[in-house]
Amino acid sequence: MYIVIIGAGSIGSNLIDLAVRDGNDVVVVESNDERADEIASQYDCLVLNADATKNGTLKDANVDRADAVISTTNIDAVNIMVMLLSQEHDVPNLVSVVHDPENLPVFEKIGVTLIENPQRLIADYLYHSVRYPGVSDFIELDDETELVELTVTDDAPMTGQPLETANASGTLPEGCLVVALKRDDEIRAPRGETTIRAGDQVTVFTDDVTLADAVAAFAGDR
Repeated sequence: MYIVIIGAGSIGSNLIDLAVRDGNDVVVVESNDERADEIASQYDCLVLNADATKNGTLKDANVDRADAVISTTNIDAVNIMVMLLSQEHDVPNLVSVVHDPENLPVFEKIGVTLIENPQRLIADYLYHSVRYPGVSDFIELDDETELVELTVTDDAPMTGQPLETANASGTLPEGCLVVALKRDDEIRAPRGETTIRAGDQVTVFTDDVTLADAVAAFAGDR
């Protein structure tokens, strides 16, 4: 893919690292001289030390070729302008961080894929890591439900249990649903007869009320 990334701050620099390592053609636009030089010295990508809100800058980035433009700056006004300019060049995928919820309607009107309040996402992740050590990853679906990824431990109540038996006995908390299971690097869709084993990675749909019980069922006492 040909990806134009706006901003090389904490979010942008991590994104640049992922995109370059995955073999994409990456162009970075960064207005700060030092950050631009740092990215240029670290990564095999084109870095433009320029103002991304200028149409000429995006043209220099060959935005007409871009499969995606991702704006990661900490100023919503800059991100909005970048998205509007990129839309004029018919970029198929427009992605931006949004810091102020009041600006969401503007981004939505443009048709942007949103990463809302990245600082809150980081805070949520850190909190879950401390509060639920058994959770290796999570996705908050809304204010009440989320997907959590857990590695099954030897002492977990679910270890050795078929899902249908665990449901009937209450070992699997009511309201929890195992939607995916990874075993020996193979991802499979679990069924009622699927027996959970220690070492399995399970992705569980749960609500906030039963989250702690779900973690305890698969990851035991931690």
